[in-house]
Amino acid sequence: MPPATKPALKREPTAKTESGSMNTISSAPSAALAEAPRRLPNALAGADPQKRPVAAQPRLQSRQQNAFNFQPRIPVLQGEATYRGWLPVDGVVSGQLGAAGSTLTIKQRPRNGAAESEPELNGEITFKDMLRVNGHIAGRVFSQKGTLIIDASAKVDACIDVAVAVISGTVNGDVIGHQRVEVGPGAKINGNISTRSLSMKPGAVFQGDCRILKDKYSK
Repeated sequence: MPPATKPALKREPTAKTESGSMNTISSAPSAALAEAPRRLPNALAGADPQKRPVAAQPRLQSRQQNAFNFQPRIPVLQGEATYRGWLPVDGVVSGQLGAAGSTLTIKQRPRNGAAESEPELNGEITFKDMLRVNGHIAGRVFSQKGTLIIDASAKVDACIDVAVAVISGTVNGDVIGHQRVEVGPGAKINGNISTRSLSMKPGAVFQGDCRILKDKYSK
């Protein structure tokens, strides 16, 4: 006789509760499916992509302030010049120093409030063509054929010996302009002026003596 075949379907065993009712005991796979979380819809299943949950992005931390996070201010000098003296630096100096020549880039921190009384450059400045002063310098400024322009916000505590001087700021020292000296309406000069040609706008303040130089072509 052939062996008895096992039934393909088996009835799940039942258990009696305390109240006497019959409860079906579910198998392990059925319990795992019941406890599994529902699957979220995605784009492949035809769900609306606008309703998909978006992972929260980390908030960018604000940039911390450090010693090198600043904006460079206007340079005290604009033009090509030769300088000998000392320079206080409150910032970053980059470049190269060598016997054949040097190139330096200086970035200073911006100043807050009123301008400081200490000069940014203190020494001897010589130039050939044109030089513009935007800050506070001290010492001596010299040029045989050059033009010196002093900005309205600039302060010069130095003796000036140039060909042409255009002054709109404050000068504490003697001014020699071999060709001419132009004084703007907001200029303040505490010193003597020696030149062949002098023009002074209304509103300028001048305390000192003025001497007109003799033209070298005149007899």
